Amino acid sequence: MSIIASLHRMNRGSHFRAYSLRANGVISPFLGVDHAWMSAPTFPPHSHAGFSAVSYLFLDSETGINNHDNIGTSNLIRPGGLHWTTAGRGIVHEEVPAETGKTVYSLQIFVDLPLERKNVEPFPLILEPQDVPTVQLPGARVRVPAGRFADARSPLAPPTDVTMLDISLEAGSELSVPVAAGHCAFVMPIFGSVIVNGQGFDLTGLQLPVFPAQTTPRLITLQAPISSAKIMLFAGLPLQHL
Repeated sequence: MSIIASLHRMNRGSHFRAYSLRANGVISPFLGVDHAWMSAPTFPPHSHAGFSAVSYLFLDSETGINNHDNIGTSNLIRPGGLHWTTAGRGIVHEEVPAETGKTVYSLQIFVDLPLERKNVEPFPLILEPQDVPTVQLPGARVRVPAGRFADARSPLAPPTDVTMLDISLEAGSELSVPVAAGHCAFVMPIFGSVIVNGQGFDLTGLQLPVFPAQTTPRLITLQAPISSAKIMLFAGLPLQHL
């Protein structure tokens, strides 16, 4: 049984736009996701605390992100890579496109921390594009930047255990993804139209399905009936302090 969550269009000046999800605890341990395009420096150095801020760049991003923070991290997040900033007791960071005139195509993902880890010293986790496991199946390719799928497991060991799957489907193909008992899950269409457990979704509808935690395992079935499609699937164990 799923519920429907709404995406909201968000703009910041002329160089940043996003489809933004904030679901008020329904998607715990996730706090929100921005499906975003950024073509110039947009956000000045800013602080986070009590959660993790995660940047995942799609493989077809035109450029990477230069990332800097006040604990000494300075690195390039390349297309296909992931940078996980555990803010803990507090961090200040800034992310800007690596090349002028090119657009960063990414997800900005906000993940809550367990109560006992909210005040840890901040630290980064870096996953380079070539280290993201990929599962190739008939009609489907699944990148696993966090968690596991089939026989693939991400090398990332985040402070909140979550699954993030970057799924590409060919026209007419189908894929079933298992979700563990007790875990919530949600599916975000990135492009194309997708049928999720028999119900159709696409970006123009600004809606997506959320599957609250249940006591038994489940399967989420994804189909691309008309043309190729890309989908992100997120899952995790809800945090009890919400």
